[in-house]
Amino acid sequence: MNRSQAKDPGARRVQRVVIVDDHPLFRRGLAQLLAMDPSLQVVAEAESGQGLAALCAEQDPDLVLLDLDMKGVGGIEALRALKEEGCAARVVILTVSDQPEDLVAAIRAGADGYLLKDMEPEDLLDQVREALAGKVTVAPALAGALALALRGEAVESARANAPLTERERAILRCLSAGMSNKLIARELGIAEGTVKVHVKHLLRKLGFRSRLEAAVWAVERS
Repeated sequence: MNRSQAKDPGARRVQRVVIVDDHPLFRRGLAQLLAMDPSLQVVAEAESGQGLAALCAEQDPDLVLLDLDMKGVGGIEALRALKEEGCAARVVILTVSDQPEDLVAAIRAGADGYLLKDMEPEDLLDQVREALAGKVTVAPALAGALALALRGEAVESARANAPLTERERAILRCLSAGMSNKLIARELGIAEGTVKVHVKHLLRKLGFRSRLEAAVWAVERS
């Protein structure tokens, strides 16, 4: 099914995925795993982050599964390039590294999730679906590490007392539930563009660089 077919209300929306990893065997295995779900289609593969922004502009994926440590252009550098180019795809880091500093670096660079390669295949597939639904996707084993890193920052007190408007508090609650901008707009009865503006102001007030940071922080405080 192509994009034009996906516009048919009666057609099932196929989600387009790009896999970026420097191990051919892992790429093949991951592609085979994703093929188990007919709503997922791997449209391209790459062995490094070199030229990833151009590849995504050509393929228009819904999701990029991106390795962290690769020869040439690594995951963080590629992620930043995607964000600078305004890539609309969700980007989830898929790596062997369970180091908190790598997790925090990825989130700060704009990753929409961080998953580990040693997850059970079924769990990984579920997390991919969650990511495509706009949900927060952090490997369960690392959620505590991310929360700990955020709590340890000196600005925690300022965040707890940030002068948020009622609208911003409502949006923060939606973020903590893993909702996308489109879902938030529907929930609050406002335009998606208005949601984007509120999220931007919210992140600036709280001192976060990504919505995922804010979501994890809000969940930990609830």
